Amino acid sequence: MRKSIVFLAMLALVIAAPATLPAKDKVEGEVVMAVGNKVNLFHSGTADVKKEICINDVIPVFREYGGAKNPRSKEVGQVKVLSYAGEHYFEGEVVKGEVKPGDVAKKTGAACLIQPYRQ
Repeated sequence: MRKSIVFLAMLALVIAAPATLPAKDKVEGEVVMAVGNKVNLFHSGTADVKKEICINDVIPVFREYGGAKNPRSKEVGQVKVLSYAGEHYFEGEVVKGEVKPGDVAKKTGAACLIQPYRQ
C-alpha cells in the first residue's frame, strides 16, 4: 500500500511539472535584429577595410558555428552600409534575414563584426 501511494505521488509530480525547453532553445535576452533594424559594424580601422567597404554596399552576413575543430558558416542575412560611425565602426541596416551580435559581415578582403546599434 505504501509503495503504491509513493508511486502515485511521484506520478502526480511528473504530470504536474511544467514542460521545459532544452537549454539551447531557451535563450533569455537574446538580441535578434530583423529587416529594418540598424546595426553597428565593428572593423579594424585600417585603410584597406575602409577602401574595400563603401557607403551603400550590401554585404552578406554569416553566422559561424561548429567550434574550432569543425568550423562552418551559414549566410543568415544582408546588411547595407549607411555611414561611418567613428574610427572603428560603420552604421548599417539589416535588409535581409535576421542577424545577431557576433555574426560576421564579409566582403572579399574585409570583415566586420555585427554589434547592436548605439549612436
